[in-house]
Amino acid sequence: MQRWPVLLFLAWVCLLFFAGIGLFMSGFLLTRIELASSSSCSDPLVPPPWERQSLPPGSCWSPQRFSKAVLVIVDALRFEFAHFNPAKASPLPYENKLSFLHHLATSQPRHARLYRFRADPPTATMQRIKGLTTGSLPTFIDVGSNFATYAIQEDNLLAQLVQNGRRVVFMGDDTWEGLFPKKFFRSYFFPSFNVKDLHTVDDGILQHLYPTVDSGEWDMLIAHFLGVDHCGHKHGPDHPEMAKKLTQMNDMLRSLVDHLGNDTLLLVAGDHGMTETGDHGGDSEKEVNAALFVYSKTPLFGTRPPEEPEAIPQVNLVPTVALLLGVPIPYSNIGEVMAELFSGDGDTVSAALQQLSVYHINAKQVDRFLHSYSLVAQDLPAEQLQRLQELFSGAVEEHTQLLAQVQGTTLVPPELESRLGSLISRFQLYLREARAVCTQSWARFHPLRMVGGCTLIATSCLLCYMASELAAALDSFYHSCLLYPLLWGLVVAVLLGLACVFTQEGLDLLLVLSWAAAASQLGFFWHWRGQHPKRARLVGSQLPLASVGLRQRLQAWLGLAFPMGILLFRCGAMFSDSFVVAEARVAPFLLASLVMLLVGKLHWDGRLTVAEGPKQQLLGFSSYRREIWYLLCLVAMLLVCVRLSGFFHQCREEIPQCRPSLFLSPLASLRNTRAKNLFYLLCVALLAGLVYAVRSWLRHYGNLNSSDPLVLFVRWGFPMVVLCIACYWAVASSADDSLGKLQELVQVAVVAFPWAVYGLASMGLLLLLCNPMTVFAKDRRESEGSIVTPYLGVPSSEVNLLHVIPQIYKRMQESQKSRLEQGSCKATVAAYGLGSVYSAALVIALTLLGFLLILLHSERLSLAFLLLFLEAFVLLHIHTCARGLAGDAEPFSVPWYAVISWLLAASQFFYSTGHQPIFPAIHWNAAFVGFHLDHSTNLLPAVLVGANTFASHILFAVGCPLLLLWPFVCEMPSSQRKKPKKEPREELQEVEEHMMEMRLRESPEKFSTALLQLGLKYLFVLGAQLLACVCAAMILRRHLMVWKVFAPKFLFESLGFMVSSICLLLGISLVMRVDCAVSAWFSQLQLR
Repeated sequence: MQRWPVLLFLAWVCLLFFAGIGLFMSGFLLTRIELASSSSCSDPLVPPPWERQSLPPGSCWSPQRFSKAVLVIVDALRFEFAHFNPAKASPLPYENKLSFLHHLATSQPRHARLYRFRADPPTATMQRIKGLTTGSLPTFIDVGSNFATYAIQEDNLLAQLVQNGRRVVFMGDDTWEGLFPKKFFRSYFFPSFNVKDLHTVDDGILQHLYPTVDSGEWDMLIAHFLGVDHCGHKHGPDHPEMAKKLTQMNDMLRSLVDHLGNDTLLLVAGDHGMTETGDHGGDSEKEVNAALFVYSKTPLFGTRPPEEPEAIPQVNLVPTVALLLGVPIPYSNIGEVMAELFSGDGDTVSAALQQLSVYHINAKQVDRFLHSYSLVAQDLPAEQLQRLQELFSGAVEEHTQLLAQVQGTTLVPPELESRLGSLISRFQLYLREARAVCTQSWARFHPLRMVGGCTLIATSCLLCYMASELAAALDSFYHSCLLYPLLWGLVVAVLLGLACVFTQEGLDLLLVLSWAAAASQLGFFWHWRGQHPKRARLVGSQLPLASVGLRQRLQAWLGLAFPMGILLFRCGAMFSDSFVVAEARVAPFLLASLVMLLVGKLHWDGRLTVAEGPKQQLLGFSSYRREIWYLLCLVAMLLVCVRLSGFFHQCREEIPQCRPSLFLSPLASLRNTRAKNLFYLLCVALLAGLVYAVRSWLRHYGNLNSSDPLVLFVRWGFPMVVLCIACYWAVASSADDSLGKLQELVQVAVVAFPWAVYGLASMGLLLLLCNPMTVFAKDRRESEGSIVTPYLGVPSSEVNLLHVIPQIYKRMQESQKSRLEQGSCKATVAAYGLGSVYSAALVIALTLLGFLLILLHSERLSLAFLLLFLEAFVLLHIHTCARGLAGDAEPFSVPWYAVISWLLAASQFFYSTGHQPIFPAIHWNAAFVGFHLDHSTNLLPAVLVGANTFASHILFAVGCPLLLLWPFVCEMPSSQRKKPKKEPREELQEVEEHMMEMRLRESPEKFSTALLQLGLKYLFVLGAQLLACVCAAMILRRHLMVWKVFAPKFLFESLGFMVSSICLLLGISLVMRVDCAVSAWFSQLQLR
């Protein structure tokens, strides 16, 4: 058996997929690291004072200009919606509706101004709110200390206001509730998900807005209107309803200005724009081009507005508002202050000095952030950071010198104004280049990388399919299809590495690996093309296609079309956000449909009926085979399992009418003691039932007869694991009810029992790897010579005669048996459990993994795991029964329907163990099972949470080889039927045919090829699902739900693929480890 080539080929294919995933992620998922640091008033960022500057009490870093501020966010307020063009005689529905803004800007040019408010992609509401409050560039994945919620942990404007004693009042979009928990002095949240509802949120805000403004019990008021955004999603911008919503916003602003005081700053902003279809989320011009309007009843600007509105990044709002309100700039801000708002009422020099002061503060804050960030991350180029440091140092040094010159003389030098203007330009250059460096690294899609990653994944899928068909046809498969491609990839990697060395450019390891993967794929296809004529000759030597009947060809085509059609439908559903949201119901439906189609195909092929006799033909009906009833019972059990698994689903917020399953909450949450005890007893009983079922199966096939350490562990270790889990559930469910010293004991037990389970399971897996044989050998060899008692002479009595005759008869029997055994049956050792030795090892491994995964879930989800094992058992028997009915002539090949149904079951139980492909649905409590305090590293909690999340992927991937092994295991029961009486030699041959899994030992090359084909088929189906998610995320990257639905789905599918592929390799490796042990066992047997 070729073990290492099979594992190397599968590992190489997995690496090809990993390279594609990594390349696509580098172009699609915008990532950065969150810093936990926070700004404070005591930070040494204030520049040296000048003689006309003073810092009044209650101000931080810069004098406070306003005591109050109102931020009105009109969701999806595109710049064209706010801009007024009086020359248009017949404007579109979204044009010239906010006429009041134009009136303020033209009648009070020093009090009001309109800006183009440039949003950074992704232009989704949640990411934009993060940008408007932190001053940084939020991305899809913000790596921080708390992954369990969308709450903003990074320093932000609201946190600074609350920290400095300011009262923040909010009303509108309930997204803010999750982002800023417990940050608001008063709040009025309204549901935001229903995009067809244009009025609930806006009307709710208008009900509270004016009374709240008039009360004065606030320092910062935020009102987030959603009607314009929802109208765009429902109708698009060019619709009469949009005109109505914008007119409503215009009237609201007109009334709001009348309620404002002289010490209040009004900001009207759009968080993003929208396309002509009303969507947003991408980086098109209409999506990133929002509007910002600034107004105050006191003069703000020293100059008149420019002819065309100035474009400013959204992140510039944060440092501007912070310094205007007299609070520190958030720590991670990379925005630039809007210096024209700090001019004041003085002369030109005083205004320039004041602007230089805020620029100095802003630059120091950005420099501090870049320095801190570069210490924990390596994604900002070192050369550019060095250049930024030089710009900053030069500007600060010149500012200090200039202030010294100004304070040293009473006369202002003539060249002072030009020097002030030059210095302001230097600070602006530094701040803008700093932001550009961060933008280039964090907030930009890379289309070429996305296309390259998608192409790598697609070609890897094609490679899997072709290799699965080619593996059995070529004698030198591994030499031509593995060795040469690996050499191609290695050569390309070395050449790229040398090129980077000679050109002195930074080595992008991901790009090098991607190019090497592409080269190795090219090598495979090149050598496949060279072997294609040989393969054609092999196929041509078989039965010509023309000689096969139309019905047979159609049957063969349908055998592949049905499962592939189901897979294609599942992949196509990935492009619909509704299907992704409802996939918890789609996957079970597709699984049930595939099984029902399998039964229908068997019936259509005539495999469920017996040959018709004359009487049946006369009566006009066919009789069904007895096995059909067994198959129908299995199908019914599968449908029941599928139905019951729906009771364990988690809910998504996109389905507001959904209620999460009661089984997801731990027993400690139950207040009814009787219900808690009943559920506890049920869970423990089912766990014990699982152990009993596994041991019964092993005992039935003779795998519990020996006294090896592994068998002893199954006998005694399994009950001990169940006992430890039961004790942990008991103490964990009653931890809150214990008092005094008992509380300390409970805290110890909550840690000790999980560690006992970890230890016992690890011991069992270690024993399994060391000696996976569960075979009991009994030596039946007899000593040679006559069995009859030696006797000399003629019998002297009847007693002696009666003693001799039975022995002579027995000797004749032994002689006859010896003649029958010559040349056909020479084994003299009985081996119990040898026929199921491969499956027994996998069953033991799956049980141990099941114990660990059950421990990481809440107690009542053990019921879902019992359904998982039961459904997997039923699927294996359906697969075995279907192959038996179909009379499959290729026992070493696993059909596509079995692989696809196995993976559909894995997807089904991902949802049926309480998971969803969204971050809030992750079971973060799994990271602390067996740990009382926090972890010292992130690796262990990541492993625990990952195992909890992808439990079904792990179990089904490790158990995948059972699809190949199970029909051999079930060979004996299926062949024990009433047959015509045969001759003794035929009976011995019939007994010898029941070899079960030892048939695999007869053809070791076919065995290894079958494992390779099974692994490639499994990876092909996984890769097809991954490819669909990748294409959906790439094509729909401007879709409204890309960051809420498609991007999380892609991320979970990618991680699930990686977990599944690694566990698949482990499962196949375990089978090969058993095969090594079996070979060693036979070698020792021959030496006896």
